[in-house]
Amino acid sequence: MIAITPIYAAILALVYVYLAIRVIRARRAARVALGTGGDAALERAIRVHGNFAEYVPITLLLLLLLELQGAPRLSVVVIGMVFVAGRGAHAWGLSRDPEDLRFRTTGMAITFATIITTSLGLIWLTLV
Repeated sequence: MIAITPIYAAILALVYVYLAIRVIRARRAARVALGTGGDAALERAIRVHGNFAEYVPITLLLLLLLELQGAPRLSVVVIGMVFVAGRGAHAWGLSRDPEDLRFRTTGMAITFATIITTSLGLIWLTLV
């Protein structure tokens, strides 16, 4: 049976590279090699990329563990899709200037819900 989590890891890795390229472009535009140089657009791009990097690894690990513990395939697929959508919404909302709090807060709520759901699922599957 083909594993599901690697598909989400690949999709999220491509988004990660895209966000990194946005940081590089913002650095070039601001002519700043390190830090932000006080440039608001560069700071925003760095935080969008950084926030993505902070939440994606732990959630992918939890999703993989859930899959390895024998969670129903459909639940792994749905959690993965919801997480990708949440991270996309958050990145979109935080990237706007002024930021779109609807997308940012929805994206974070989805991210937290995904982490909580996978964590509780792992606890359940481990104890049952």
